[in-house]
Amino acid sequence: MPILKNAKKALRVSQRKTTINSVVKSKLKTAVDEMKKQPAADKLSQAFSAIDRSVKKHLVQKNKAARLKASLSKLLKK
Repeated sequence: MPILKNAKKALRVSQRKTTINSVVKSKLKTAVDEMKKQPAADKLSQAFSAIDRSVKKHLVQKNKAARLKASLSKLLKK
């Protein structure tokens, strides 16, 4: 356990960010998985928005997001 005041605050902030990040990652994974199982235009837009949100929060790099979007849109074209 942290002893210093700033270390205690850093721990609190880290825990708060971890919970928020896990929620965003979970939504991203479920949106992508749903799109892969049953490709549809509305699911594609939901997946794109989840990907964009995760990029905005720096959970996924821009290049990975672009790769995901490209692969999901290829699924829709088939």
